[in-house]
Amino acid sequence: MRTFIIILVMLATILGPSAVVAAIGFASIRALGRNPSAAPKILLAMIVALIFAEAIAVIALLIMFQLFSGGG
Repeated sequence: MRTFIIILVMLATILGPSAVVAAIGFASIRALGRNPSAAPKILLAMIVALIFAEAIAVIALLIMFQLFSGGG
């Protein structure tokens, strides 16, 4: 049962930031299609958003490993 809970938590930890990365990619491509001259601003905003999404994923995985690494 414990392994099943770990798998579910890990799945949620990975799917959340993955959905954010997909949404950021979709929105940036749409924005570039509408206004190609704004590429530097869009690129900077996209990179910052991706960094935050990946940081949240890493922190969530570290918390998950810390919670489930104890003996018992």
